Amino acid sequence: MDDDRYGSDVLSGDWRSKGVKKVRQVPLERGMVLEDPDSGWAGAVVGLEAGNVALEDWKGRTRSFPFVGQFLLEGELVTLGRPSSPVGRSAAAPAGRGGAVGSVHADWRDGAAPAVRQTADGGRLRTASGSFAVESQRARVALPSRIMVEGKHDAELVEKVWGADLRVEGVVVEELSGVDNLASVLDDFRPSRDRRVGVLVDHLVPGSKESRFADAVMRGKWGAHVLVVGHPFVDVWQSVKPARVGLREWPTIPRSIEWKQGICQALGWPHAEQADIARAWQRILGQVRTFADLEPQLLGRVEELIDFVTEPKA
Repeated sequence: MDDDRYGSDVLSGDWRSKGVKKVRQVPLERGMVLEDPDSGWAGAVVGLEAGNVALEDWKGRTRSFPFVGQFLLEGELVTLGRPSSPVGRSAAAPAGRGGAVGSVHADWRDGAAPAVRQTADGGRLRTASGSFAVESQRARVALPSRIMVEGKHDAELVEKVWGADLRVEGVVVEELSGVDNLASVLDDFRPSRDRRVGVLVDHLVPGSKESRFADAVMRGKWGAHVLVVGHPFVDVWQSVKPARVGLREWPTIPRSIEWKQGICQALGWPHAEQADIARAWQRILGQVRTFADLEPQLLGRVEELIDFVTEPKA
């Protein structure tokens, strides 16, 4: 037996870094969307001066952070490397209609996805999901495949962040009005290889009602052409990072209290009527600017569904 547990010098090699996850370094680029993990500030890179990176948010406000710090890029913690081209405002082309190059457009309407202009690669835009925008292409005719979500709030959030991408791909998002209706909706839709259905479910955790419905569908007659994924949150509201509404974390609501009403009460917002709940959601949705404002548990699942329903025919 050759294994000698104590035969080597334990201090040799890079012993300090064992078990420590390495943080990837990415070159700094003008227009890339970064988030400071401590403050929650997210914005497009618009400058690098005196060792500080300037990030401009969707309202045109700018804050600077140390270049040597760590940032979130598409949900991944990274450090920044030396840029391959200038990132200061002087590197941008003259401003055209819609705002200055290099900034997040401040004129996007409620519910629409903002775009970030990036000059390092020829002035391309990024959508709110972080994808490169296709500026000259009209929305495609809708594909036969669908993405289905539980309710109106889920649909509005998906539209706000992924709407531009979905229109280019020709993907329609439909509301289920509750996961309880999924089986009957699928029976009416009749999924097939050319008519796939991707389903986003709230609170998809072991033992939940949602997980039982999802398991039954995936084992059922439509399972080969349906993908059901979900996030662990009680409601899609929780997929918005709590810092966006001034919280350190979302409050824990007793099961005896309707969850959304409990959240509004904890935040000191009106909650007596359904209209109050609707206004509360619009208040939360209004704080979502890009994918950086959402939790990774939702981001990955939506991207997975888009890939599933747009997969080319074999």
